Amino acid sequence: MSKKSGFTLIELLVVIAIIAVLMAILMPALSRVREQGKRVVCEHNLKSLTLAWVMYADENDDRIVNGAGGFHYTQSGMTENGSASGIIERAWVGRGWGNNWNNINVTDTGWTEEMKKQGIREGALWPVCSDYDAYKCPTGRLNEFVTYAVVDAMNGLPRDGTTSRSGNHPFVVGARVGKTTLFIKRMSEISSPAPAMRMVYIDEGAMTPDSFATHYQPNNSWWDDPPSRHGDGTTVSWADGHASHLKWRAAETIEIGRTNQDYYGSGKTVSTPEGIQELKEFQKSVWGKNG
Repeated sequence: MSKKSGFTLIELLVVIAIIAVLMAILMPALSRVREQGKRVVCEHNLKSLTLAWVMYADENDDRIVNGAGGFHYTQSGMTENGSASGIIERAWVGRGWGNNWNNINVTDTGWTEEMKKQGIREGALWPVCSDYDAYKCPTGRLNEFVTYAVVDAMNGLPRDGTTSRSGNHPFVVGARVGKTTLFIKRMSEISSPAPAMRMVYIDEGAMTPDSFATHYQPNNSWWDDPPSRHGDGTTVSWADGHASHLKWRAAETIEIGRTNQDYYGSGKTVSTPEGIQELKEFQKSVWGKNG
């Protein structure tokens, strides 16, 4: 009489244990692969937006687009109404943030999908970049339609000591320090340092009002927080049209980014040599020179 072959209980437990070990090894790797794929999409989006940004200047006598997202400029000042009359500097993208945009885990801002899409369509870049998906990172906050921001220096909001005369935004002139123009109004002003070293867009993960705020005058503090995106860093683009992943190195920078990833503009001060150095490098990428 033949005996039926089969696994013993011990053999089954060994197989299950091996499978569990393999899953523990493979899952983090698969997660990293998925994240890297999303980062590639994000970089592609930023390339598309930045090429549209360059094309806008080419078609507008070298003038770059208004970088203060959501705020169009008229003779009398700013307006969030994209259909207002007398707009002389239309923002690159219209308003897309709703209520409580600066709170944790916001899922209902009171703004509909169509309202947010309308904000994109009323932006100055829509005619040259008419793809909704190009305006957001696939890992952005839930229900966001815009996750990217222009940095202050690229015709965003003028900050401390970066313009040579006061007045409404369209009429300011970027201050020059040596050969460097701090606040850029025209592509031809981006020469020292070269366009490949001047930042244009940054992935915040959600839409915030105006531009990504960065101090020029030294005070060892962030204005808007360093975004913690795509593995303790973020994607950025540069005035020559390329995009890259900016990886934070300082433990202090990483901690600020992780702690404040749902907040903007905490003004967190850094104190370690590594954190201060990284902040200065970022400020130089924005303004072209340290204050």
